[in-house]
Amino acid sequence: MLRGTGHVGGDARRRALEHRRSARRRLPGWIWWLLGIFLLVGLMLFVLHHNQKEQFRPPVVDNGSEIEEVPHEKVNFTEELLSSTSFARQLADQMTLAKAYVILAKEHGNLQLAWELSSQIRNCQRLLSEGAVSGRAITPDEAHPIISRLARLIYKAQDAHYDISTTIVTLKSHALALEERAKAAIVQSAEFGQLAAESFPKSLHCLTVKLTEEWLRNPKHRSRSEEQRNSTRLVDNNLYHFCIFSDNVLATSVVVNSTVSNANHPQQLVFHVVTDRIHFGAMSTWFLINDFKGCTVEVRCIDEFSWLNASSSPLVRQLSEVETQGYYYSAGSKHPEREIKFHNPKFVSLLNHLRFYIPQILPNLEKVVFLDDDVVVQKDLTQLFSIELHGNVIGAVETCLESFHRYHKYLNFSHPTISSKIDPHTCGWAFGMNIFDLIAWRKANATSLYHYWQEQNSDLLLWRTGTLPAGLLTFYGLMEPLDRRWHVLGLGYDVDIDDRLIESSAVVHYNGNMKPWLKLAIRRYKYIWERYVNFSHPYVRECMLH
Repeated sequence: MLRGTGHVGGDARRRALEHRRSARRRLPGWIWWLLGIFLLVGLMLFVLHHNQKEQFRPPVVDNGSEIEEVPHEKVNFTEELLSSTSFARQLADQMTLAKAYVILAKEHGNLQLAWELSSQIRNCQRLLSEGAVSGRAITPDEAHPIISRLARLIYKAQDAHYDISTTIVTLKSHALALEERAKAAIVQSAEFGQLAAESFPKSLHCLTVKLTEEWLRNPKHRSRSEEQRNSTRLVDNNLYHFCIFSDNVLATSVVVNSTVSNANHPQQLVFHVVTDRIHFGAMSTWFLINDFKGCTVEVRCIDEFSWLNASSSPLVRQLSEVETQGYYYSAGSKHPEREIKFHNPKFVSLLNHLRFYIPQILPNLEKVVFLDDDVVVQKDLTQLFSIELHGNVIGAVETCLESFHRYHKYLNFSHPTISSKIDPHTCGWAFGMNIFDLIAWRKANATSLYHYWQEQNSDLLLWRTGTLPAGLLTFYGLMEPLDRRWHVLGLGYDVDIDDRLIESSAVVHYNGNMKPWLKLAIRRYKYIWERYVNFSHPYVRECMLH
């Protein structure tokens, strides 16, 4: 009984345990269903919320992409500045007034006010600059802070007794002072520029001294120079003759070297060089110790020309007068109204005026090419001798492409002596590279014409100075125009000459103050001249000419 009873009790406990297990297994089912429903609803809410965020999210701009700006209407900023109602005009006006008060504040020692005004002026300039660059009108929000601050500072300045009348008087005195300083600076600049142009560089002076020492030390040079005087080549009209009048050894050397370097037959070239007594030994020595491709170079001294005296030459007579000497060789205080450049003694030097005496210097020749010492030859010039001058005395390149290069630019046509004989609209021309028919010269007696005009201009009323006005009058109606490519001018003052024009020209001319041997030379053109300088010569190296 006990065993049976125990068995029955154990079965009852086992069934109760299984009933609890089955009940525990059924409970998670509905819970999982409930969790599933909540999860589904949550997922739908998440997706809906995400779509709404994407819809209203501002566009993300990549750093590498361009920022798309809101388009706005472009304005003409110049018109904005001129408009009386624009903020740009108000800012500009206040800035101008503030600048004046900056000066006044500094003069009165109020550096704090000056600093505050300057700071607001910079802010104003920055805003105006941004408006000009962006092409938009300045908005009230941008302008009002600066206008207000500037207005307070200007009121503060006015309250410090910087009133309008004081401002006007002060600014007027400043303007007058600046004008006087500007005039003084212009005069000073002209004086310094003229001094630099007239000066003889130390290196060139060194070369002259060394060559003169060589001339005095070596008697063979003097004997060789005398022998060359008797050469028949000097009077042979079958050769090509050139004349140069200069006291600059290196410049003359460049002219000769460039001419023979570009000639097809340099042995057929003869150069007649005339210099002054001081440079005669140096000039002679240089052309004796250097070979220029077999050409002949004759060097003469101006003192040899006994016929060039006060009785025969008006220029020599005028140079002996005290007033003329004072005009050109003193400080020029008696003539302050005259331009500084016209006081240059070179304009009246006998060497510079020898071009009017070529038939007397070379009495046996029929044709000759005259070259200034500031030119460089780039083509064969022997073709000049075959140009037909049609009975005229001189061949020259005209310079009247612009109206200011006509005769009225150089001569005083208010004087009856000029106006009665000369057409003011006649085309001007250039000295520096000219072909002369000496037969036609002697026939026209052109040297006497030069003397006539030189005497008429003894009071400097017909023209101020220089050889070109005298040449325009002497050879009036006796000039044959040459092709422009024979002679290009302006390398001594004009920095914008076309490179193609320079390359195609037969002769380039450094007329002007910026000579190629000076430090103030235009660097763009200097290499053309330096190509024909013998920098390997020991005297040139010693004088550090490069």
